[in-house]
Amino acid sequence: MVRYFPVTHSISDSCGVLVETQWGNIVISGDLKLDHEDGIPSKNEEKVWGAVGKGDNILFIGDSTNAEKGGFSIPESVVNRTLEEIITDVKGRLIIGTFASQFERMIHIIQVCERLNKKIVTEGRSMKNNLEIAKMANRLVVRPDTFIGPDEMSNYPNERIVVLATGAQGEEFAALMRIATSKHKFITLNERDTIVLSSSVIPGNELSVQKLKDNLYRHGVRIIHYRASDVHSTGHGNTGELVWIREHVKPRFFMPGYGYHSMLRCHAQAHVDAGFPKENIVIPDNGTIIDFIEGKEMHVLDVKAPNSLMMVDGLSIGDVQEVVIRDRKTLAQDGMFVIIATVNARTGEIRKSPDIISRGFVYLRESQELLGEARLIVKKAINDSTKGMNPINFEYVRQNITEAVERFLLQKTNKRPIVIPVVLGL
Repeated sequence: MVRYFPVTHSISDSCGVLVETQWGNIVISGDLKLDHEDGIPSKNEEKVWGAVGKGDNILFIGDSTNAEKGGFSIPESVVNRTLEEIITDVKGRLIIGTFASQFERMIHIIQVCERLNKKIVTEGRSMKNNLEIAKMANRLVVRPDTFIGPDEMSNYPNERIVVLATGAQGEEFAALMRIATSKHKFITLNERDTIVLSSSVIPGNELSVQKLKDNLYRHGVRIIHYRASDVHSTGHGNTGELVWIREHVKPRFFMPGYGYHSMLRCHAQAHVDAGFPKENIVIPDNGTIIDFIEGKEMHVLDVKAPNSLMMVDGLSIGDVQEVVIRDRKTLAQDGMFVIIATVNARTGEIRKSPDIISRGFVYLRESQELLGEARLIVKKAINDSTKGMNPINFEYVRQNITEAVERFLLQKTNKRPIVIPVVLGL
């Protein structure tokens, strides 16, 4: 049997999973944090995790995303209060960038704006879709005139305009980046605007977010972000929350999951420091197979399950040879250079000047000098390869043409297109 239980997360209706077996339960946290006030979990958290802990739980697999941070994370209620103060006090137009999945936060912002008689403009397809679904499900009930189109902003003072936009991670074509680079049809930034980036930086997006901030600052705007103010709360618990959850689940064994190896290690160490037996913790790699014998013993097997990336390539699914991937990268970066040469099959002499086709390498009409030199290289390679040869080894000729032309093009252009010689013997 598989059962689900509600967990607190930045995405609405998130769930943990409980798998029932005849030897006990496996509890999987999913992405989660705790709803708390000054480190004291709410009564609802006590109720949910208390119910989970009543079962005979063999293993608990916990979210490790924020396991490198101690204590408790900032509760969403603090973020809501901060955003409410900003919306109330800001002078001029306010633009709030956040994830479209931050559903409860968006609803709170909308409710505050409606109470203050401010108009809301939504920018970003995913955000508009989520809010439309919320209206249909009666999760969001607003007055008909609360939302306006971007083309209607000029009908109201800037102080009454709040823009909700996607793209706080610096995505190139998202709403915030288009606004920042002056590519938005209706929104032009000025020094009286305030930008709130109500999200943290996802690892790997640092350069994109910095580029976004730089582009925004070029307009002289004021930016409020999570490092300077409590305008964002993570959806993943710190170690204080994670240890509290594990203590309520009461498992015999523990496995940190969802994170880099450093996060798994920090998560495991937090539970050891809290008194959980080190020998009952397993830190897995992708593909690790673990046996639990009747729910009482744990064995990590030497063999691993297949866990490499699976590529879907047209109608085929599975491993793709490295040479295929390498060629595709080369085609994407440097293009291709095709040579078609006709050779006398008896004497090895070239019958006419080689034809050359190029795609993604150089523009042929503007590269006649390069092509002329390339033809001379091809003729010389053919003559040198076939001299005294009878019969003609066409594979050997093609190989020599490839090497000579690749070397020539690298010297002339510093690029390595895929060179494909076609040698026809007549």
